[in-house]
Amino acid sequence: MTHSPPPQVAVIGGGPAGLMAAEVLSQAGIKVDLYDAMPSVGRKFLLAGVGGMNITHSEPYPAFLSRYAERAPFIAPLLREFGADALRNWIHELGIETFVGSSGRVFPADMKAAPLLRAWLKRLRDAGVVIHTRHRWLGWNNEGELRVAHADSEQAIKPDAVLLALGGGSWARLGSDGAWLPWLEQRGVTMTALQPSNCGFETTAWSELLRSKFAGSPLKNVAIGLRGQTPRLGECVLTETGIEGSLVYALSAPIREQINQHGCATVEIDLLPGKDIGKVQAALAKPRGSRSMSKHLHSQLGIDGVKAALLRELAPAEAFADPLSLGKALKGLPLTLIKTRPIDEAISTAGGVPFEALDEGLMLKQLPGVFCAGEMLDWEAPTGGYLLTACFASGRAAALGMVAWLKL
Repeated sequence: MTHSPPPQVAVIGGGPAGLMAAEVLSQAGIKVDLYDAMPSVGRKFLLAGVGGMNITHSEPYPAFLSRYAERAPFIAPLLREFGADALRNWIHELGIETFVGSSGRVFPADMKAAPLLRAWLKRLRDAGVVIHTRHRWLGWNNEGELRVAHADSEQAIKPDAVLLALGGGSWARLGSDGAWLPWLEQRGVTMTALQPSNCGFETTAWSELLRSKFAGSPLKNVAIGLRGQTPRLGECVLTETGIEGSLVYALSAPIREQINQHGCATVEIDLLPGKDIGKVQAALAKPRGSRSMSKHLHSQLGIDGVKAALLRELAPAEAFADPLSLGKALKGLPLTLIKTRPIDEAISTAGGVPFEALDEGLMLKQLPGVFCAGEMLDWEAPTGGYLLTACFASGRAAALGMVAWLKL
């Protein structure tokens, strides 16, 4: 009795989604060749681990799922099968312990990404996955074969199926350059334009004083929100052109969409989120005698340094003569933002392959046998482990979809 050889598939992209797909496929007895354009795989994954590898988040599932906003209904099936707890267990199976930080974020015990990646790559190679680095996918040729460039040559390959996990459009130097978009469009896939996510924003223009003295200064213990919305507590950084940092990244999607719709977005900065506006106004109304307003603000409310400079920059001059107006400014300083920083500076991107273009197994409806996973799908989430978790989960789901399609 003769046995047909196992299917042979190609995974394009060696980030978390592609590597997870390769693992699942190899476990199903499929021969996997993984191609990555960079000299080594997992480069963006390693960069994300600089300063502490935040792998996922420990918050309850409903709150976790809400981080994916309008794409939550599409992400939910992926997380139900491989969510935060499953991801932690998988890491433990690699011999890497994890812990939950004070913020609820989950980290490897040593806070590093490299040991996790090394253990993972050993498992993949032991399972027979062949990793081809410095191999750049260039789309399809006229015969429908995959074009793969290596060194000074190009080869055409025709696997039984292909899984694309090419990342978004940020960090081009690490391989996520969005070059794949037109190749899918040429094959009839309707795409959503890539946009920066988890990114900084520019304002009209800071004064020379603010830019020269305070660019790069952290704004700690502030709250920021779009006008009319509940502000979020955290910290950010003033830049030469505007603001960036974790608090801004968490709000980047609604800020960006408001700019897209109206040409600008106004956020309000609460410089004293722990103080009631009435108490702030009462403190400002106390006699200051011969003291300057700067010293009065410092002695009564602790406003100095970058917070004092930002107040001077954004509050109307007449507000400094009126405690009620100045109190309002301190609790809701308006900052108009006019555009995102360039996409290559962003931590991640929105846009790409819409879920509507995929079936339940994450296969492209227009291209049978072609599956997609990771950040190249049209979803976004804030930092905090949500991005990585969905990349892992989608890589696993696409691989399982491919196993089912190959009828194994």
